[in-house]
Amino acid sequence: MNIVYTADALATGEGRNGRATTSDGRLDLQMAVPREMGGSGDGTNPEQLFAAGYAACFHSALQSVARATKADVRDSAVGAQVGIGPTGDGAFGLEITLEVTLPHLSREEAQALTEQAHQVCPYSNAIRGNVEVTLTVTEEAA
Repeated sequence: MNIVYTADALATGEGRNGRATTSDGRLDLQMAVPREMGGSGDGTNPEQLFAAGYAACFHSALQSVARATKADVRDSAVGAQVGIGPTGDGAFGLEITLEVTLPHLSREEAQALTEQAHQVCPYSNAIRGNVEVTLTVTEEAA
């Protein structure tokens, strides 16, 4: 693989109750455990960051595949929901739902495009076989 970009981030403090920054200073976030997990919820958390990154990356993959097939992806959107919970063996795992909105395509076209994007998206490829990802497609405008 020919690396063309590397993101550089640092977590300090108490991990989920600390601070996350990037080397270029564009990201500087107070982190906090969500209330649902017994924390204060007074900051962002890794699952929110993962959801935002995955949604943006998948949307780019969707647009890339659409350009190649000349599919109409105007007004498209991708939402990501990242759930975390115990796996039963002392560890924690993630489950992800991607909600893809393609209002100008038929359900069949939208599903096919979404499946193609899932094959090329770097996030999808990074977690394939390790994290359950549910893809949902809607024709409603975001």
